[in-house]
Amino acid sequence: MLSLLDLRARIAAGTLTPTGAIDLCRAAIAAREPALRALVTLDAAPAIPETGPLAGIAVGVKDIINSAGLPTQMGSPIYQGWHPRGDAAVVARLKSLGAVALAKTTTTAFASSDPTATVNPHDPGHTPGGSSAGSAAAVGAGMLPLALGTQTAGSVIRPASYCGCAAVKPSFRLIPTVGVKTYSWALDTVGLFAAGVADVAHALALATGRSEIAGAEPGSAPRIGLVRLDFAEAPEPEAETALTRARQAAERAGAQVTDLALPPELAQAWERHRIIQNYEGRLALAWEYDTQAEALPPLVRAHLDAGAAIAPSVYDDARRHAHRARRVFKDLFADYDAILTFSAPGPAPATLASTGDPRFNQLWTLMGVPCVNVPVPGDRLPIGVQVIGRFGDDGRALAVARMIEDALR
Repeated sequence: MLSLLDLRARIAAGTLTPTGAIDLCRAAIAAREPALRALVTLDAAPAIPETGPLAGIAVGVKDIINSAGLPTQMGSPIYQGWHPRGDAAVVARLKSLGAVALAKTTTTAFASSDPTATVNPHDPGHTPGGSSAGSAAAVGAGMLPLALGTQTAGSVIRPASYCGCAAVKPSFRLIPTVGVKTYSWALDTVGLFAAGVADVAHALALATGRSEIAGAEPGSAPRIGLVRLDFAEAPEPEAETALTRARQAAERAGAQVTDLALPPELAQAWERHRIIQNYEGRLALAWEYDTQAEALPPLVRAHLDAGAAIAPSVYDDARRHAHRARRVFKDLFADYDAILTFSAPGPAPATLASTGDPRFNQLWTLMGVPCVNVPVPGDRLPIGVQVIGRFGDDGRALAVARMIEDALR
């Protein structure tokens, strides 16, 4: 994979120019993209800044995120050829730092559940996950050093696990969603994909103007709660093996790891995530649902139909459960510095008809807390584990994730 930090180090040393770094990406895209189908559009002649902390870094932009100069088509024929006038806030920020928005990456329609044409970079018969399929696959294939995705249930962490790259879903609204197509205003979160945890930490620190994120330390003996989400369906054996290996790596690095059963308020909130997502999706996509229903793919249509059947009182009850669960979850961090759990039920399923199951992601998205995918080395398809932090403590979550990543090597 292309490491953001490695590219920047070579540029700083004078052994690589920003243009040369972009050319490396172009060469990798030419070699892999025809079979991978991770990109929607590619900028044929981008302006390449020579200065800035991200000069020479090519970024893939999920195709629900506006970027001036390239179409934003939402993974849907409804928006085929649509060109926004300006950049989303996060794209504008990255460009101001010298990054190049080189490509738009595939998304499931409106970042929902209908699969894209993208295949897994490690086995074309397996899904890359979704909804941020193209971003995860492009980074996992070594075509781009950085890519933007979004998560409403599990659309950053799960595809990162399937495609073998690092990723962060930050604390809710740490990265602004201005200029991003809304599905659920209570859940949608912009995230980042990169080769390793240090890369995503560096990118998040720059994207948010918070240098302390990249410089955070896990502490000499961080307290980690290992969570299996017993109220969700059991994971596959490969996921259990990866979690055990990550636990052992954390303990070798000096962490104190103890099993943690979540309070019942968390299970109750987990059960209601879909209510909030579907209800808000129906309202956020009201124009598309009311005027373009026949152009909506089947899973989006089914989710919006379900949302239309939810009474406001049921939605309000789900929001109250989520609010109570956030308070309870916050209290857990009096005894723990981070949570360690599954990123996905197992390796990428052997199908292109599904993007996989977000059941090990949706609670954390609803809680609005930082989540980091840590790839676990193996001989078969990639699989990751997930480090969860306290709301607003993204730096520590990334530091603990980096500690585990280093110990796994």
